[in-house]
Amino acid sequence: MKFTLETAEVFIPNGAPVEEALASTTHLALAAHQDDIEIMAIDGILKCYHNAGQRFSGIVTTNGSGSPRDDLYASYSDAEMQVVRRHEQRAAAVVGDYAAQILLDHPSASVKDPRNAAVVADLKQILLATRPQVVYTHNLADKHDTHVAVALKALSALRSLPAELRPAAVYGCEVWRGLDWMLDAEKVAFDCSARESLQAALLGVFDSQICGGKRYDLATMGRRRANATYYASHATDTTTGMVFAMDLTPLVTDPALDIAAYVQGAIHAFAEDVRQRLGRYLP
Repeated sequence: MKFTLETAEVFIPNGAPVEEALASTTHLALAAHQDDIEIMAIDGILKCYHNAGQRFSGIVTTNGSGSPRDDLYASYSDAEMQVVRRHEQRAAAVVGDYAAQILLDHPSASVKDPRNAAVVADLKQILLATRPQVVYTHNLADKHDTHVAVALKALSALRSLPAELRPAAVYGCEVWRGLDWMLDAEKVAFDCSARESLQAALLGVFDSQICGGKRYDLATMGRRRANATYYASHATDTTTGMVFAMDLTPLVTDPALDIAAYVQGAIHAFAEDVRQRLGRYLP
């Protein structure tokens, strides 16, 4: 593969040939930043962990240069932070037993530029090399601009594939906005009760993001536990952790579907549910 930027990297934790590692991928995460994968795509990581029949790979689209920093990293330059964040993402790939970790190294501004087709071209190359069955990306109602931009670039790349090469399932997952607001009938709920120590280890790898006071590790594990408890009001807990996702598969299966209208449909369904519930009990 020839990526747009010469600084892009394909890291293979177990040292297998690149083509072999990519071809073994069954579950693929397309994320914006270092540590997003471990927050949003834990379903795929857990399903593939030390599983010879299923293999997980991750893509980080941006270079991480604009990340906030404090404590030990307070004086680090953007260039130094990029080095740190690459190292952390490689470490997570080792801990999580990924087949491959790809770092495309694009600046966030390039990813957010609707006219920039380079990211889509890079993602399409990877999709053709991996041919995953399941893809995880950011949800389209996320409140982080770069996350939404990456999700749109991912959808563009997926839609450009021949129909027979498109994945069977595509999910938009929680990071900067939870999806508990979606109707239960519409949201996808992943059981992530297993291997809590592995989950904590994956999140804890990203020290540069945690030590400055942003406890993504505690917040992510807390959200998973909260999702599990608050999922059903009239039933006992059946899991100790859940991750919610928006099903984006229809947008890939039918590229003619309007993306904005699809998301607005979920929001409208939520609003209507609230209106009807209030209507039942208002005097």
